[in-house]
Amino acid sequence: MKINISVRSLVEYVFRSGSIETGFRTATTMTEGTKAHQKIQKTYGENDQKEVYVQTEFLYEDIVIQVDGRCDGLLVQEDGSVVIDEIKSTAHSLDYMTETSHPVHWAQAIFYGFIYAKDNELDSITIQLTYFQVHTEVKKQFQRSMSFKELTAYVEEVIITYGKYAKARKIHLTKRNETSKQLVFPFQEYRAGQRQLAGAVYKSIVDQKNLFARASTGIGKTISTIFPSIKAIGEEHVERIFYLTARTITRTAAEEAFQRLIDLGLHINVVTLTAKDKICFQEEMNCSKEHCPFSEGYYDRINEAVLDILTNEKLITRTIIEAYARKHSVCPFEYSLDVAYSADVVICDYNYIFDPKVSLKRLWDEQKKKTVLLIDEAHNLVDRGREMFSSSINKASFLQIKRDYTKMNDTLSKAAKLVNDYLLSVKKKETFQIKELDEEVVQLLETFIEEAEMVLIQQSDGNEILLETYFAAQSFVKISKLYDERFVTYVEVNKSEVTMKLFCLDPSELLQKTRKSFRSTIFFSATLSPTDYYQNLLGGRSEDYVMSIPSPFPRENAEIIIQPLSTKYHDRERTMGPMIQFMLEILSNRAGNFLVFFPSYAYMRAVYEQFIVTAPDVPTIIQDVGMSESERERFLESFQADNVERLVGFAVLGGIFSEGVDLVGERLQGVIIVGVGLPQIGVERDIIKDYFQFIGKNGFDYAYVYPGMNKVLQAGGRLIRSDSDTGTILLIDDRFLQRKYQSLLPLEWQHYTVRRT
Repeated sequence: MKINISVRSLVEYVFRSGSIETGFRTATTMTEGTKAHQKIQKTYGENDQKEVYVQTEFLYEDIVIQVDGRCDGLLVQEDGSVVIDEIKSTAHSLDYMTETSHPVHWAQAIFYGFIYAKDNELDSITIQLTYFQVHTEVKKQFQRSMSFKELTAYVEEVIITYGKYAKARKIHLTKRNETSKQLVFPFQEYRAGQRQLAGAVYKSIVDQKNLFARASTGIGKTISTIFPSIKAIGEEHVERIFYLTARTITRTAAEEAFQRLIDLGLHINVVTLTAKDKICFQEEMNCSKEHCPFSEGYYDRINEAVLDILTNEKLITRTIIEAYARKHSVCPFEYSLDVAYSADVVICDYNYIFDPKVSLKRLWDEQKKKTVLLIDEAHNLVDRGREMFSSSINKASFLQIKRDYTKMNDTLSKAAKLVNDYLLSVKKKETFQIKELDEEVVQLLETFIEEAEMVLIQQSDGNEILLETYFAAQSFVKISKLYDERFVTYVEVNKSEVTMKLFCLDPSELLQKTRKSFRSTIFFSATLSPTDYYQNLLGGRSEDYVMSIPSPFPRENAEIIIQPLSTKYHDRERTMGPMIQFMLEILSNRAGNFLVFFPSYAYMRAVYEQFIVTAPDVPTIIQDVGMSESERERFLESFQADNVERLVGFAVLGGIFSEGVDLVGERLQGVIIVGVGLPQIGVERDIIKDYFQFIGKNGFDYAYVYPGMNKVLQAGGRLIRSDSDTGTILLIDDRFLQRKYQSLLPLEWQHYTVRRT
């Protein structure tokens, strides 16, 4: 068996130590690191080399460990001797940097030196660490001359330390692959269309293609994508699966599917990532070792903690992570990330792969080539993509920093003032939308970032406004590097406040660029239509595979009724009374619980208040803004098949209860959808409309109609979840009878009847 690992990952595993955070952690190393390396490398002589690739293999018991990497510099001295140069950039002062400060850095350089000396039969070599302060450009260097014998002893000790983990991984991977091969489909038979979907997923992975699959609700999409991906692991086509979701409830469905396979004998490590603010043990989230015992000494304990959980657990849910985190006294969030880098399957939010500000940075391209992305409810990735690739800054925060630091740090105060003044000047202009990137504000923000870092590094407890503004500026600058013709810059003015936003109109190219390193991406959803719309906005290519699978259930299971009342804003007051009377008529003739969906909270609340006055004896429940997880659970638990009296729930289209919710059987007997779901008219939606109109698409459809009808189809999909489910779907809006909207209704809704008041 062979294990491939980079030099950096190997030495970080063996030598990392200390606490998660010892104060402010600058992002400059990430943003300026390449520039710093280039500045140092420009000083090299003509015989020197930079970015030299090295590779070697070690035998540990019966395991071959292949180690590779790129050393920053290979410097040839006048006497013919060689110096290995490892460059590290930092925004921190070099005054406290000593020869023994960073054993990980020495280990990385020594490994490069060993490999080069071995390949070139050198008796000795000089190892050099070059530290570069990115703001002052001050340089500090340390050197060690090592014989080949010393190099060999050093790296062999590292391999022995890593070997314990490598051996455990070998045992695990062997068993994983064997059980993946032997695994059988976890149900007695496939539902209609389910085998077709599973086959298409497997073929896409084998062929290294991407798949866009519209598979109707109830087909069993989760297991139909997971099962063939596991079989692909058994056949050694892939090594890892990322199951990406937009909602917590769909993560639960994925966990249940993997548990079913584990119960059948699958040996695998599956970890679910939970947002930091949800899983943090502390009342106040502060990652410094002074404030959090789970951060203090984290890296001294993490290797044992990771090996422990991977050896003893298969399905590693939030509850499991929390239990082991307390056992080993480590931060549960950082722990889950470290486990994720070794797990076979990661269940997580879209942003861990696609968001340039959040993504899992330690996934190397070689790993990505052996990874499949399963993107659940893929229609959500369009707006999430726009959100991830957009960024904004606010004038007020820079004005506050200018005032706060006038006496404490005049340089920072002036840097903030320049940004504030610039945004003030923009406010006075008549043009609030431009297609080009505003380079001037980016330069001002880069200066502000440098000055803010110098202050934040020196503060044990950073000023909250400064910290938030620093990260906002960092995000803005980072997104500015991605800016092209698919972006627009717009300004919003609200009294004295000025907001400037880099708005991503079309995330397709950036999504495609992010996922192209992965072996295969499977986009699947019950509402991935119109297909060309989602292919265009999710970065599809002509060579991608596309499929559509109709509902596996008889159309007669769902009674479809259209009531052609206007729900347009100016008609709502007039049609509210007739609408409620018709709802009550439907309810009086049909038993069971109903969910009623509205395009906005305000509209929902207005109808709800009149409904409970008109029908005070009908039990109701209503979705509230910002409901906690426990409140959401209580809302759904209210819908029981054995309710003494029917329950009518009021909820919002596109909200937490309109997607991924399974109220099977008699828990839900009807869905009423008010309106065609069009997003609220606003600045951003109109900008999107104008952009797509300009490039030859139907701008109104792209900005409003398709996203709106997707919400309608998702909400309607809550009703029929199994072949025994029956019920009624009532669509209230006269636009449902227009050709455009009719064409977007699924086949299983085409047998509707029209009921007029």
